[in-house]
Amino acid sequence: MDPETGGLYVPETIPELDPSFLSKNPSPSFRDIAFEISRKFIGDEIPEDELMAIIADAYPFTAPVAPIDPTTYVLELFHGPTCAFKDFGARFMARMMSHFNRGERDALHILVATSGDTGSAVGSAFQGVPGIDVTILYPTGKISPLQEKQLSTFEGNVRSLSVEGTFDDCQALVKKAFTDASLRGKLRLSSANSINISRLLPQSFYYVYGSLLVMDRCPYDSKIDCPSLIVTVPSGNFGNLTSGLIARKMGAPIRGFIAATNANATVPDWLATGEYRPRPSVATLSNAMDVGAPSNYERMASMYSLAEARKLLAGYWLDDKGTMDAIRSCNDRTGYIIDPHGAVAWKAWDAARAGELSAMLAGKKTAAGTPGFRGSAKTAPEWAKDCAERKCVGLLLETAHPAKFGETVRAAIGREPSIPERLERVLSLPDRSMPMSNDYGEFRDWLLKNL
Repeated sequence: MDPETGGLYVPETIPELDPSFLSKNPSPSFRDIAFEISRKFIGDEIPEDELMAIIADAYPFTAPVAPIDPTTYVLELFHGPTCAFKDFGARFMARMMSHFNRGERDALHILVATSGDTGSAVGSAFQGVPGIDVTILYPTGKISPLQEKQLSTFEGNVRSLSVEGTFDDCQALVKKAFTDASLRGKLRLSSANSINISRLLPQSFYYVYGSLLVMDRCPYDSKIDCPSLIVTVPSGNFGNLTSGLIARKMGAPIRGFIAATNANATVPDWLATGEYRPRPSVATLSNAMDVGAPSNYERMASMYSLAEARKLLAGYWLDDKGTMDAIRSCNDRTGYIIDPHGAVAWKAWDAARAGELSAMLAGKKTAAGTPGFRGSAKTAPEWAKDCAERKCVGLLLETAHPAKFGETVRAAIGREPSIPERLERVLSLPDRSMPMSNDYGEFRDWLLKNL
């Protein structure tokens, strides 16, 4: 983020991947894709052998694609150490920051606001990294118990603050600190939210990887010739979807996206009405998406005009009842256990292929207060016709392990998902988070006293 203006950095240009690289058979590995993309942005700033070593260290895991029915695939982004998609961006970013921070005398202080999974991924990624410390802000009582346990148990160079208020309040404190010239004169500050472009870019790796895998195998699963690949993204602050848009510009074979939100439907409303109206966030079961003023709207608007965005994106929102129904229906119909965020994506994709976009094309309008696709025939994406003609396949982003939301999943399907050992270990650790109001003066004083 630019400390002078409060605006967000975007790449001046988005490089394209070589078609011969994208068309390799078999498809390139995840690490090869990560190397090829990062090299495009980094150039000769880091020697290639060091860059590959950074990638190998950041990614001892990958992003498997799970087919759950003939036209639906799930990109599982929860195989990292904190069981959430934020591991992909945070681990790469931590290693890059450590590389460029070598030789600095003063510590680099990372401030990060989280609505669920960002903080634990960033804390894990930076734990024990010399010369860098991390302060995580999360909204008190508005994340799952397991998510809070992950955040509140860090020690050493990582600490957490439990903030009275919402994620938007946490994000506002962080943004204000970055634009506080007096504070920045005393402390070296940086961010690890998606407002930091260095966390956003590596998330493009798994869009390229997942889309190539799906396009390789979908002709055998669905028997659809040259299908249109639609990626459905559970969305809150919209950093993840922005990474997907970057991946598409680089050459990922993605036809379009569904921006799937909970009741915090700021972006679906923008696509439907043409007016961007940020608002206070509303608490929901899919808490990582509880963002009423998504920062990355600025990046999307810089990449695409409203008319261009409408050709590419469909906006969809779901309430808590619909989310519970979606967890249940996904499990009943496919056997797959999905978390509340992925469930919103499942319902959006299932609605698209079942004809709800066809109804939009036929002129049916969705009322603002009714869950579903937002828009009309005028605002429907170009690929809506492909779905109506059953020429689409879907890739859903499963952004967190369902065990992080065990109580919600159990209420939906009658049993809790098995909990990975790396999550179970956290439950026995002592809580160390500190309470904080959402008053900037108090937060600023705390920073000066403790950093």
